[in-house]
Amino acid sequence: MTTKNNEIIAIEGWGVTRDASDVARFLAGPQRRIEELLRAFRIFYEFIRGFRALHFVGPCVTVFGSARFGEDHPYYHLARQTGAELANAGFTVMTGGGPGIMAAANRGARDVGGRSIGCNIKLPREQKPNPYLDKWITFRYFFVRKVMLVKYSYAFIALPGGFGTLDEIFETATLIQTLKIREFPVVLIGREFWRPLLAFLSERMVKEGTIDQADLDRLIVTDSPAEAVASITDVAKLAFGLTYGSRMRRRWFFGERERGSAPAR
Repeated sequence: MTTKNNEIIAIEGWGVTRDASDVARFLAGPQRRIEELLRAFRIFYEFIRGFRALHFVGPCVTVFGSARFGEDHPYYHLARQTGAELANAGFTVMTGGGPGIMAAANRGARDVGGRSIGCNIKLPREQKPNPYLDKWITFRYFFVRKVMLVKYSYAFIALPGGFGTLDEIFETATLIQTLKIREFPVVLIGREFWRPLLAFLSERMVKEGTIDQADLDRLIVTDSPAEAVASITDVAKLAFGLTYGSRMRRRWFFGERERGSAPAR
């Protein structure tokens, strides 16, 4: 709100939330300066925890999808097969660490002896890490978690999901479109599920000029986990060498342990 002289004044109650979580208070408007400073340090610390926990996880592919599908759902089976295909191709499977599609992808990697990583999120109704993870880390802030899911991955696979899945797909697509990250593959598995969304993108957004056809063409759409992983592997080998370069050495003075150490909580 502003005065006649365009001076900004606070609206009564703005930034005040009762019985809210720290994240809710953070997003509710300006707080006391000392609180903002302490929260900035807390966010910085959360980034450092993520960097330390995931520094040696190797070439990852992040799998997005709904937490709401049970073991008997066809999409669960698709995700489990996808995780197995990724692990067999030499990738570490990274997910949001929760149930549903996330658990299925991690489980698929575990089935074939692959590596499985989870970036869990602290929620009002606690989301516990699924039991198929070799290593996980729980974040307080969604935006820190999303950075980690993108930073360590060569490609991104989205199975059917809700708002969170759409958010992750479009944020990744935006980062590629704006050249903030390289043109890593983005694969949508489940043609029928994604058909209405793709039609909207093509028939509305491309026609209106809000995105280019090239932006839409970057999305790989398939029903086959094997086909999805083959397309990712081709890009990873040709464009990125399927490696992060020379193997990074663990440093004892940073407290870095060998593989198989306890999960980062």
